[in-house]
Amino acid sequence: MRVTMLILTCFLMMSCAGKYQQAENQPQDYPVIPKPVAMEMLTGKFILNKNTKVFGDASLKNEGEFLANVLSGASGADIQFYEGNFGNIELKLDASISSVEGYELSVESKNIVVSGNTAKGVFYGVQTLRQLIGKTNSDITIPAVKIKDAPRYVYRGMHLDVARHYFPVPFIKKFIDLIAMHKMNTFHWHLTEDQGWRIEIKSLPKLTSVGASRYGTIVGHHPGTSNDETVHSGFYTQEEVKEIVAYATSKHVTVIPEIELPGHSGAAIAAYPNLSCFPNEPTKIYNDMGSKKGKEMQANGTPKIVQETWGVMDDVFCAGKEETFTFLETVLTEVIPLFPSEYIHIGGDECPKGNWKRCANCQKRMKEEGLADEHELQSYFIQRMEKFLNAKGKKIIGWDEILEGGLAPNATVMSWRGEKGGIVAAKQHHDVIMTPGHSVYFDHYQTKDKKNEPVAIGGLTTVEDVYNYNPSPKELSADEQKYILGAQANVWTEYMATTDYVEYMILPRMSALSEVVWSPQEGRDWNDFSERLLSLKEMYDELGLNYAKHTFER
Repeated sequence: MRVTMLILTCFLMMSCAGKYQQAENQPQDYPVIPKPVAMEMLTGKFILNKNTKVFGDASLKNEGEFLANVLSGASGADIQFYEGNFGNIELKLDASISSVEGYELSVESKNIVVSGNTAKGVFYGVQTLRQLIGKTNSDITIPAVKIKDAPRYVYRGMHLDVARHYFPVPFIKKFIDLIAMHKMNTFHWHLTEDQGWRIEIKSLPKLTSVGASRYGTIVGHHPGTSNDETVHSGFYTQEEVKEIVAYATSKHVTVIPEIELPGHSGAAIAAYPNLSCFPNEPTKIYNDMGSKKGKEMQANGTPKIVQETWGVMDDVFCAGKEETFTFLETVLTEVIPLFPSEYIHIGGDECPKGNWKRCANCQKRMKEEGLADEHELQSYFIQRMEKFLNAKGKKIIGWDEILEGGLAPNATVMSWRGEKGGIVAAKQHHDVIMTPGHSVYFDHYQTKDKKNEPVAIGGLTTVEDVYNYNPSPKELSADEQKYILGAQANVWTEYMATTDYVEYMILPRMSALSEVVWSPQEGRDWNDFSERLLSLKEMYDELGLNYAKHTFER
């Protein structure tokens, strides 16, 4: 068994293995995921005990204390980080390492050195060291090794939709821990939707007093068999957002918020109906699956309510009203200071144009701006918001629909409807993040045996499907492939009402993706990965994670 630790203060993981030997180490002693660029297995082991000391420069205190806690939990000894130049596990910065996220790890019987170009590189070296900790006989050991490593892509992301279902702060931190453990570096936080608004905006209090709650949710797969008649609510205060962002920063994870526009805006419209083209038209209840409370509210003169079903809704932000843009600028003015990320995600996907076609304000806007059709009106909407965000020092990311009607000048495209949008954007020399449904949508089923699986949105994406994905399309030239920043898995939570189910849907697919976005394409091998994944399974078990077991059933 391997010994690993995920959360600093919470888990002690110790287990038994074969007899300790000073012989040549075996490949199974090195189950590192994602696979390093270069690794040399050596003879001997470093033994963790009460005399182990971690040391390094004061600038690496965060990484040093993290490692000291990991080693203390694994060994049972009180291992500390010391600022200075004494000890037997050294963390250090090394400018000769070319990649800003790269690291080198040297383990010998008497000492360990973790080097990085930056603190982030050192942190990733520490994550690798964690995976190498094992128990042999009565000793906690780390096999001798030399590793030189750096990521393939600069963007390695995980998305989480908290708008369909709200998840508490401790789970968001746990999700960030998993991102960091896998040497991924971005948390895409989907905060607003038709079914819920999840971030406090102090100058617009109805966004959370009204928009953060729905009166019920459909039961079963869309279109549903009934309504559960249960209020679902929750949002993150700005103080909680700051806490989460600070926690992510300590794990070298960047948090990118998504404020969805101009579609998927039903919760905001429920709070502020004038944002709709038609404020007095009732929110449509699809397939008569609305809650009794919602129907009662509408019957008593509250036409707009937070959506209780899934899908693409016709009621979107009005592109013809100035108050729409005033509202969004007010929202973003409060959002921007909370997130140090250079990016804000503005959505841009699945925006039906039916209301715009019959809206006098939208048609007037099109005429005044010389726009040929409603697709160009959406482009106007996106570009106007991009100019506002650019002026505030932020760049935008949008789903690939932002290509329609003309791409905003500085936008980064997330290609989700396959790879076509990403290919088009890269050929136009726009940065691209690949998120195609066929390979990285973790709301898909994981096995063909769907009848024994929890309800999912559909599709089929196995762990092997994820692992075999290459984010750099062959259709692009070498120069064009440079615009592919990386890839991201999307976790849409229409059918994931609990944290256990989120874990089940992301693990071990997340582990496969971590190798896709980190390790060189030419060195990846499914059979080799499957063997290393067995050790990661032991960690899942030790942590009590609710992972999918299909890949391990051989």
